[in-house]
Amino acid sequence: MPSKRRNNGRSKKNKGHSDVVRCINCARCVPKDKAIKRFQMRNMVDGSSKRDIKDNFAYDAKYFNLPRIYVKQQYCVSCAIHARVVRVRSVTARAGAKGERFKRYTTKLRQHVRPEVMTGGAAVSLINPQKLKFLNKKE
Repeated sequence: MPSKRRNNGRSKKNKGHSDVVRCINCARCVPKDKAIKRFQMRNMVDGSSKRDIKDNFAYDAKYFNLPRIYVKQQYCVSCAIHARVVRVRSVTARAGAKGERFKRYTTKLRQHVRPEVMTGGAAVSLINPQKLKFLNKKE
């Protein structure tokens, strides 16, 4: 029987068993090597609140820095697809050319960015520049 993915949806090679983790959305038990993992770094407060805190800071402003929040998010496959962390890909996209298996996509088309530098977190541009000619408003 043919296999849908070359790794069968897991990164487990010759291990037998891997630990389970809980999905942060639905608390489903998912094998650690199958879970979709994303590392999120964000500020504790938004920009305007940060400015207010900095203005009322008792010490010199050069010593001011707020800590950041670091969260490792682990999703089950169905929650990751539902939350658009990953997307369903076609058979040819799953097989992929050399180096294309590790490309990520952007969920929103960013404004005011040159099309040739749109990478979506990958080293190579994900979007064909010919498809984005409508963004170049040369009149």
